[in-house]
Amino acid sequence: MLEISSASNSLYKRLLSLTEAKGLKKEKSFLLSGKNLVQEHLKNPKLSLESEIFTEGMKPSTSVKFQIKMSKALFETLDVLGTHSPLLVLQQPEIPEWDFEKKHQGLQLLLPVGDPANLGAAIRSAEAFGVENVILLKESAHPFLPKAVKASAGSITRVCLFRGPSIQALKDPEILALDLKGTNLSDFHWPENGYLLGGEEGAGLPAGSKFRRLSIPTNQVESLNATVALSIALFHYSQRPKRKKS
Repeated sequence: MLEISSASNSLYKRLLSLTEAKGLKKEKSFLLSGKNLVQEHLKNPKLSLESEIFTEGMKPSTSVKFQIKMSKALFETLDVLGTHSPLLVLQQPEIPEWDFEKKHQGLQLLLPVGDPANLGAAIRSAEAFGVENVILLKESAHPFLPKAVKASAGSITRVCLFRGPSIQALKDPEILALDLKGTNLSDFHWPENGYLLGGEEGAGLPAGSKFRRLSIPTNQVESLNATVALSIALFHYSQRPKRKKS
């Protein structure tokens, strides 16, 4: 077991960098926080485990070989979500570039979501409603920021993530996009394969884009939270009549 009490410690500085996108891109590791998520991972690991971090008064797992005990003050700077429970340091999975030229089965989700919490929630909904691949556009937040990881409720470790271009570079008119004006979702028949473009609060779709637009009718309110709207659309997709296998 390693003990750290100084903010000048090089390992502490590396771990602290995992709370920001710049450090996540450089180090290729991330912090998993929250008692339930940590226990779930230890029972059924999906990614390589590097270490466990804890502080005074916490009971670390006996199954983790490399443990780091930190002073309470340093631990709190890493526990940015205030979980007050041990943290795991996991290796980030490789996020390859998506191949738009290849034919893909099912619905693929395109996300330009810049808010980490909304991004994590969107990835959670993708898993819940049967979307296997999530393509992160350049506008997207880093998927392994602490808020994104927490909001995904563990889905971030299971869903297949890919890198995509900027939303401005998407030109395929067959891409389905959620918008205030478009085909009423209740009247829409989903294709067997295709792309769904999720939105970000306030940003809207690029000017002049030719996507096929889908709308969710509402009463009294002008629009829904982007992640809520996306979840409704994904649920509707999951309820489509399935083709019978020959």
